Amino acid sequence: MGETARGPGMDAELADHVRAAAAAARRHALAFRAPVDKDALPWSVIEAFDARVRGHVERDRRIEEERDRVLIAAVNLAETPGEEGEGAVAAARADLVDAIDYLEQAVLRFGVVNRQGAKLGHGAYGQPVGARDWRGPRGAAKTRP
Repeated sequence: MGETARGPGMDAELADHVRAAAAAARRHALAFRAPVDKDALPWSVIEAFDARVRGHVERDRRIEEERDRVLIAAVNLAETPGEEGEGAVAAARADLVDAIDYLEQAVLRFGVVNRQGAKLGHGAYGQPVGARDWRGPRGAAKTRP
């Protein structure tokens, strides 16, 4: 769907890519089973975001910080020893899923379509990725403690 079908206050087409990348990252996080090369998990989790989204939004430190948090949480999950029990692994996995949720929210709240994204038809140059009144899925907007 191009920008002509989306009116003011509507999500840029890129928002669909953000949501799909976040869903792919969550699937990687939930499917993770140790042991795995600790370097493989972080990049597989962030792969869809980097491929579909990162190069199509203006750089914003808030988005980059949330991306870094995803990478850190993925490393933490990959490095959680199985001997610590399923509870420790589940907690690390939950932290990773939360970090992915925060990244998705950051892009939808603060992301702006860049020239490359506009050229590819993901929205108009300078258009917010998400509607400015976006608060996340119904009742699920998270705030950092």
